Amino acid sequence: PCVARRIPHSAEMASALLACLAVVQQGHVSPRSAAAPRGVSRSTLARPAPLVSMVSAGAAANYDGARIGPPPDLPSLLLHNRIVYVGTGLVPQVSELIVAELLYLQFESSEKHYYMYINSPGTASRDGMTGFETDAFAIADTMRYIQPEAHTICLGMAYGTAAMLLATGAKGKRACLPNASIMMHQPRSRTQGQAEDIALRAKEVLFNRRVLASMLAERTGQTPDKVLSDMSRTKYLNAQQCVDYGIVDRVLDTTADLPQVPSFMDKL
Repeated sequence: PCVARRIPHSAEMASALLACLAVVQQGHVSPRSAAAPRGVSRSTLARPAPLVSMVSAGAAANYDGARIGPPPDLPSLLLHNRIVYVGTGLVPQVSELIVAELLYLQFESSEKHYYMYINSPGTASRDGMTGFETDAFAIADTMRYIQPEAHTICLGMAYGTAAMLLATGAKGKRACLPNASIMMHQPRSRTQGQAEDIALRAKEVLFNRRVLASMLAERTGQTPDKVLSDMSRTKYLNAQQCVDYGIVDRVLDTTADLPQVPSFMDKL
């Protein structure tokens, strides 16, 4: 009973602390000169509150130097080190994210280069269409629009329009891993509807084929007619054939050829 009389109720203590802190924040009294409420010592009031600061990656926070919350997502860590990873089909949602990342890199620094790793089937797959050629054109145009230099690297595969993105990198800065597979093919379409709609879609597909061939011809040094001929049927290229064709400039055979290690790897 005696102890209970000396220690105030927790709710009363909390309200008293809040009232005292409000007075201090308004500048009427300093923490050391503030009158402590009943049951609360002045040392408790003068003790600094734990610093809580939000961090940019997710909803995490720092509490007294300790990180609280989920870890940052991997794409954000890669983007922080100026790495863009294209690891799926070029559907509108993916192209929107990649274009946004490229614009962010331009805003962050227009002088630093960036790396784009590609392992993508492009806008078409064996199961059918996964996107439109304009999704790939948007990424390629943004790569050429922004000032940072693009270092493109293929790992796994770069099919169709993904091969065009691989070739869009800066000359001398395009590479692939030894077992990478590159494939060229013309645009594909599955159109249903009225005859006029089908005819209009067919004209658009043929136009996209000419645009894709011209972009590849410009980046590889081949003639547009040769590119159109090679695209008429599915054409697979291994790493060395990709170098000979002009899509990439070299094959990364040794670890000495690999790009710099991201800075966040030292903190893991």
